[in-house]
Amino acid sequence: MPGRGPALPSGPPPRGADRTRGGRIFACGAAAGLLGDLLVGDPRTGHPVAAFGRAAAAVEGVLWRDDRARGALHTLVCAGGATAAGLLAARAVRRSPAAATALTAAATWAVVGGTTLGREARAVRAALEAGDVEAARARLPHLCGRDPQALDADGIARAVVESVAENTSDAVVGALVWGAVAGVPGLLGFRAVNTLDAMVGHRSPRHLRYGWASARLDDVAGWPGARLTAVLAALAGPDPRGAVRAWRADAAGHPSPNAGPVEASFAGALGVRLGGTLAYGGRVEHRPVLNGGGRAVESADIERAVRLSRRVGTLSLVVCAGARLAAGALGRGRAATGRGRPA
Repeated sequence: MPGRGPALPSGPPPRGADRTRGGRIFACGAAAGLLGDLLVGDPRTGHPVAAFGRAAAAVEGVLWRDDRARGALHTLVCAGGATAAGLLAARAVRRSPAAATALTAAATWAVVGGTTLGREARAVRAALEAGDVEAARARLPHLCGRDPQALDADGIARAVVESVAENTSDAVVGALVWGAVAGVPGLLGFRAVNTLDAMVGHRSPRHLRYGWASARLDDVAGWPGARLTAVLAALAGPDPRGAVRAWRADAAGHPSPNAGPVEASFAGALGVRLGGTLAYGGRVEHRPVLNGGGRAVESADIERAVRLSRRVGTLSLVVCAGARLAAGALGRGRAATGRGRPA
């Protein structure tokens, strides 16, 4: 009929619009979550990751056998359950951008741990600079699983810098990478996998077979975040060329495919020497030296490592949020181009 205007679109929004909205939700939510971590840190009691750890330990108590298949089932139940919970929560709030952003913020706060990492590292540094090596030894297990009694003051400082480097990837960057890829399920799933690796992925007699699946899955999940961490440490550190040189020369010799690039890049960026002999989980390991031309680690280098970790975490938010927003814009442009074509 004459006078009728063009038909208005009906039905759900196009997929490109959903991707654009999802990018904004992740960017705002992740930024709010990191800000919450900066302001609040981890609570001393009632942390969601601690609750997951207790649940995973209960599952292990039921399933444990000295068998890879049982360990794989444990990984599937725990990591799969956390990812599924994130998926259900995200679906429940998908119609409300405000609720979806709040959920992303809460999940990000729950899975990142940069502030607590820095706080614990600085506590060890304070003890070392006060000359109280015993207090530093007592505090070190809050950061890593090394045998503190086997370490002198310099060894403790080196262990702290290595832990700050590795946990920058595990506790911040890796989570943001998977959050950018898969939203809240990615955030929770990555933290679940990383926590399981810390619980059962080490090579103790009890977990040599049972923890195999968790350790291998953590290697896969941590791969992109570790490389991004190494790149950002080189960019943000005081010696970019040294970071790249140490990464290329020494990372491959590290027993961990993900800790190697991260620790080598931090070592080169800070101009210090990491690696060497350490006691871990009741055994002695002789790891390769990272950045062998660097100097020995001193207690003051702990603060330098913490500051570099903070810069890397901030840059990773920019990179991951920017990549998610760019992917959404690209998807929307393709969708618009497709709708504009004649049938």
